[in-house]
Amino acid sequence: MTTPSTPPAPPARGRRRAPSRMERAAGRAAALQRPRVLLALLLLLALSCVMLLDGYLRAEVGGDQRVRTGASASDVPDDVLDGGPILSFPGGRATTVSVPDKTIVLTFDDGPDPTWTPQVLQILEKYDVPGTFFLVGSMVSRHPGIVRDMVEQGNEVGVHTFTHIDLSYQSQARVTREIEQTQLALAGAAGITTTLFRAPYSSQTDAIDNYSWPVYESLGEDGYTSVFIDTDSDDWKRPGVSKIVEWATPEDGEGASVLFHDAGGERSQTIEALPKYIEKMKAKGYTFTTVSGATDEQRPQDPGGSGGGLQAAHHQATGATLYEGKALIAAVAVAEWTVPALSAGLVVVGVAVMGRFAMMLVLARRHHRQRNRRRFSWGPLVTGPVSVIVPAYNEKECIEATLRSLARSTHPIEVIVVDDGSTDGTAEIAESLGLPGVRVVRQANAGKPAALDNGVRHARYDIVVMMDGDTVFEPDTVGHLVQPFADPSVGAVAGNAKVGNRRTLIGAWQHIEYVMGFNLDRRMYDLLRCMPTIPGAIGAFRREAVLQVGGMSDDTLAEDTDITIALHRAGWRVVYEEHARAWTEAPGSLGQLWSQRYRWSYGTMQALWKHRRSLTDKGPSGRFGRVGMPLVVLFQVVTPVFAPLIDVFTVYSMVFVDFRAALLAWLAVLAVQLVCAAYAFRLDGEKYRYLLMMPLQQLAYRQMMYLVLIHSCVTALTGGRLRWQKLKRTGEVGTPAGTGG
Repeated sequence: MTTPSTPPAPPARGRRRAPSRMERAAGRAAALQRPRVLLALLLLLALSCVMLLDGYLRAEVGGDQRVRTGASASDVPDDVLDGGPILSFPGGRATTVSVPDKTIVLTFDDGPDPTWTPQVLQILEKYDVPGTFFLVGSMVSRHPGIVRDMVEQGNEVGVHTFTHIDLSYQSQARVTREIEQTQLALAGAAGITTTLFRAPYSSQTDAIDNYSWPVYESLGEDGYTSVFIDTDSDDWKRPGVSKIVEWATPEDGEGASVLFHDAGGERSQTIEALPKYIEKMKAKGYTFTTVSGATDEQRPQDPGGSGGGLQAAHHQATGATLYEGKALIAAVAVAEWTVPALSAGLVVVGVAVMGRFAMMLVLARRHHRQRNRRRFSWGPLVTGPVSVIVPAYNEKECIEATLRSLARSTHPIEVIVVDDGSTDGTAEIAESLGLPGVRVVRQANAGKPAALDNGVRHARYDIVVMMDGDTVFEPDTVGHLVQPFADPSVGAVAGNAKVGNRRTLIGAWQHIEYVMGFNLDRRMYDLLRCMPTIPGAIGAFRREAVLQVGGMSDDTLAEDTDITIALHRAGWRVVYEEHARAWTEAPGSLGQLWSQRYRWSYGTMQALWKHRRSLTDKGPSGRFGRVGMPLVVLFQVVTPVFAPLIDVFTVYSMVFVDFRAALLAWLAVLAVQLVCAAYAFRLDGEKYRYLLMMPLQQLAYRQMMYLVLIHSCVTALTGGRLRWQKLKRTGEVGTPAGTGG
């Protein structure tokens, strides 16, 4: 039977058909979404860059290769091997300079350190002694204020590479990068650059070999002065204060370049030894100077400057160098704030995720045992006929299988196909089948909520079942689905939606998600009496309840979530019936999947915002606001948004911290998920072989879902709406037996 209506006039021959309202809306929506997708990807890229920057600052990728022992020095000039500790290349010729007698060049390596360097600076200021600090660029970028104080106090600074790596085995490009990045950090921190350089792990000039000599030559050609040592305090060994003072003391009144460390470890012995050493050397008649002072290159102080003025090795940073340096310091400051915050978020997310798994397992088991007890009953058997509403828009591939499955129903039903302005002959196909009890109602294209409302108005019975036009029911599905209505407090029932097209990889991934996530969730929410969503693929409602809350609203993209929450707030109970199974066609491509999940995610956010006042509802009708709303926000919005932190930090830890420990932690989380998934498959009677695809799902599919949710959040923050979107169907879901399940 067909409800009379006026079908749209066919397009004139030879003319191009004008786009329908749905097509025009979809086109506008797609155009609006592209900038938001780009913004979501940019946010993810920014997070990745911040993590990479922080990792680069804190650790060296690939480990550090230390200086060799026993390497040949045949290429190194003898006068360099036997010369002083200050090596430069004026006119391209290697020249060394020794520190004058009774003079100490006090040098410090590996800083700045926020704990030890300020204490060293206080000691130097107290005794009016200058120091020369060879700084690690990554530390400079993290603690720029200390470097600024250091320079203003009149101390001299030099480059100690950016990541404290032995440059001997590195490419020329890596050497250049290490130096330039440190110079940028100095420019951003203190507004200066320097011509001094000290290689990590270097010592005296007689330790230069054929591997390190080319590095010094190359840097010398660029105007750098390489600084070595005469005397090493070996304070990093923490031998005791007296030993540090003794080992740092030169012999027989000779001048010396002396090495201490203001970072790189626990330096309390250095801090205690330094005043004693300065007092001892002053008592011996020694004076203290910088590297530039030792070579008689100390320039007069700048009257307009601050503190000690510019050292001879320092140059004022200007132009691009200055601005790039400031940008580097700013980026590092963002990373320094962001990474700890993300780490704290990771702890919260981890606890929430593990807590959710535990809660789902416990409540799902209780739900299964409760509903499958022999004596469990909703009340008197529901045997009366019900109305099944099938909203359809261009469902020619699927509509026949859908209607034929309903024709085999063991429960008495009437079927109302609401054709929402289809242009592919969906209504004609439905009518041509000649199935008993099937009516076709035509309407102009207005969207799924309007189609469902139209179906409710045409329904003859008090219970209405709503299903999608691409879904197939089993013969006993309707019978199982309506039994909870024996309880007069029940206003709606959620069925068990299953993925029918699970033979493909994308279909198998969605199958795992449906069984593990959706159905375990619904068992949990059922026991807590705060079910958030009746799935569009299979749900049943009291007609009275639907009309009471105003029908299916088009205020959101998730009309199923919207009406479910509205029913809770009206005082109706919403339950889950696991035995009522429906086989639905899941998206078959990544693009279609993105479109569907975006609509779900954004629609859920819209529905939650629309019903935000449920948080203050009182009595039984306020249970969703008190319990369901916080759980949905936490588990379906907040936790998934921050869940990528787990993967980001896993990669971060594998690259920059401990690969093995990070991998084991990731495998442990995967194992927990596998246990939950296996239990969910057991409850649903599914075959375990699909779980073999779960590790790959975690690596690929889950990342896409993260991006979809981020996209939804960006849209929610920037505004925007989409109409009911039509996914491309293949019609491959025929009967349950044909699903390969």
